[in-house]
Amino acid sequence: MNMKITTSAVAGTLESSDVYVKVEPCDKLEIEIESVVYNQFAEEIKKSIMEVVEELGVDSGKISINDKGAIDCVIKARVETAIKRAGGEN
Repeated sequence: MNMKITTSAVAGTLESSDVYVKVEPCDKLEIEIESVVYNQFAEEIKKSIMEVVEELGVDSGKISINDKGAIDCVIKARVETAIKRAGGEN
């Protein structure tokens, strides 16, 4: 699969144990992470995001993450949903 981020989209909430993901078009792939557990889990969060990005074949776009302590599978699901929404899939 090869998805392109063509518009801005969001997924998730700012509730505790969730993650708010915003994606928007960009010339290159940019990932911005803000997390209540950044010091402990920044690498794991980035790894989860990259797994979804690679699986969907996304090579450009800005992905902004505001994590409130979400677990791995929630982060992946929110990133995938936001990317699919931004690529025209609902």
